Amino acid sequence: MNKHFLTMVAGLALLSTASAPSGAAAGLSSLESDELQVSYSLVTSEFYRKVDQQTLLDGAHAQLVAFLIKNGVKAPVVPTVHALDNPALNSRGLQREVESVVNTYGSKLGSRDLTYAAISGVLSSVKDKYTVFLSPKEYAELNESLDGGNFSGVGVAIQIDEATKLLRVGEVIPGGPAEKAGLQAGDIILEVDGHPTKGLTTEEDSKMLRGKEGSIVKVTIQRGTSTLDPIAITRAVIHQPSVYSKMLPDDIGYARLTVFGSTTSSELNAALDKLQAQGAKAFVLDLRNNGGGYLNAAIEVSSKFIPSGPIVSVESRGGSNTQYDAENTAIPAKPLAVLVNGYTASASEITSGAIQDSGVGELIGEKTYGKGVVQSIHPLPDGSAIKITSARYLTPAGRDINLKGITPDITLVEPKDSRYGDPATDPQLQAAVTYIQGRLAKLAAPASN
Repeated sequence: MNKHFLTMVAGLALLSTASAPSGAAAGLSSLESDELQVSYSLVTSEFYRKVDQQTLLDGAHAQLVAFLIKNGVKAPVVPTVHALDNPALNSRGLQREVESVVNTYGSKLGSRDLTYAAISGVLSSVKDKYTVFLSPKEYAELNESLDGGNFSGVGVAIQIDEATKLLRVGEVIPGGPAEKAGLQAGDIILEVDGHPTKGLTTEEDSKMLRGKEGSIVKVTIQRGTSTLDPIAITRAVIHQPSVYSKMLPDDIGYARLTVFGSTTSSELNAALDKLQAQGAKAFVLDLRNNGGGYLNAAIEVSSKFIPSGPIVSVESRGGSNTQYDAENTAIPAKPLAVLVNGYTASASEITSGAIQDSGVGELIGEKTYGKGVVQSIHPLPDGSAIKITSARYLTPAGRDINLKGITPDITLVEPKDSRYGDPATDPQLQAAVTYIQGRLAKLAAPASN
């Protein structure tokens, strides 16, 4: 079975690095020629809608011109390629075009970056924001975000507060340095070692927070309306979990999933086992701000709550449909609430839609993001990859949620200052607790004749 990425089926492009394919451009390495050829072939054959060959070639041309201008070439000379009925001939024409550009400008700009620009142009020409080229660094970061990894840092998941453009703490890793120092989810980080965070990207913020194990970083935070004195945090080696769990009052088990990664299913299994051993009578599954992940992880997570029947249907190009059913691993049925918001997307929506359609739980929160398409990731030999939208998916009831999202059963707006996991400061979670308390009360009431 292929591995599934970002609610997508991933296939490895098996490319030869020893020799160039027939017709390879002489000025490109065999690796670069292969990557051009395979990238063009895959977007032609796998993109979920029929593609126009000339559009793909024009996209590569436009991106090459833009790349050259960006890098100081005032009037770049880039030959055009006219599409034929044969994709293989078009691919070779693309190689000759890139070869010409490499011969003219490669000594200054490098053949690898020019090849990347051409591949990026081919992919972007289909006008699908999920069909993109990933550099080796971007692909490595994607894998790290889904599969976890060890790094030296403070132990927080961060996001940019859209209203203020300041750094916001989304999660605090249990037992990590930040939790020990007193940081809380919802804190606004104003400064890191005296450097303001306003206007920075999460990548720039991460670089400041991460550092050598044992080193100290000072952060200035705003909690509510108060600005606290700088807090010193000693960095440590962190393993990023994807499941956070705890017991709430009234024996309600709470599990928050931050991503659908390679270990999410096993992490959730362990969390549910622990909560059940502690006497959990019901569960809250928190999928807020969960942007998705692996398709198989969504199926495995859904199967913990849905005993049988369909989880999702994936419809590929040409109309072929594959239905994925529950895996017969469900825990005993108990009241279930699922928290969602506008950043609940992709694999999270597969699980949310399956739970809603099956009737095993209630969705609470705000309408989900609306990403109902599937991507295939194809790693390339140099560490880069191409990501192609290759299918769409439907919920068990046949709903196409792409660009529409899923409307919760109970709609409740999420306040900006919510601290996830604490019912006292998280109104959506409190609504889930209230719903579950009502369900538990009904189950405990004596039957009437």
